[in-house]
Amino acid sequence: MSAWLEMLSDSRAASAIWAMVVASLLPFIMAMIAKLVGGFRFSDNANPRDFLARTSGMAARANAAQKNSYESLPIFLVAVVVAMLFFVPQGVINKLAWLYVLIRIGYCAAYITNLALFRSILWLLSLACSFMLFYLAIRISG
Repeated sequence: MSAWLEMLSDSRAASAIWAMVVASLLPFIMAMIAKLVGGFRFSDNANPRDFLARTSGMAARANAAQKNSYESLPIFLVAVVVAMLFFVPQGVINKLAWLYVLIRIGYCAAYITNLALFRSILWLLSLACSFMLFYLAIRISG
């Protein structure tokens, strides 16, 4: 646990890069959860998207969380890179990057457990992290 806290307070770019890696893994984790909960079998691997389209309940919500994670990811990744390119203080980038990741984990959990309003609030907060990085880069660029 202390290693994670240390990474959050780190002022090196590696911390934000790790946050980008973790955020990039979230859609895959959601897909695995959707398949596990939905009863995915080896024979379903011939058409995994058809299998996921037929799921319902928690498996369908995990699949939807996967899709939304893919939709949100490019905005976040570009925001982090732009902030780095415009020399936003690295500690600020790291904190916003890891905040995004933590919020997105909460978002996925809220989606899977069908907490719709909470999920929407977390979606908005995760988007705010990305747009804050853009805003800071714009401010610095003059």
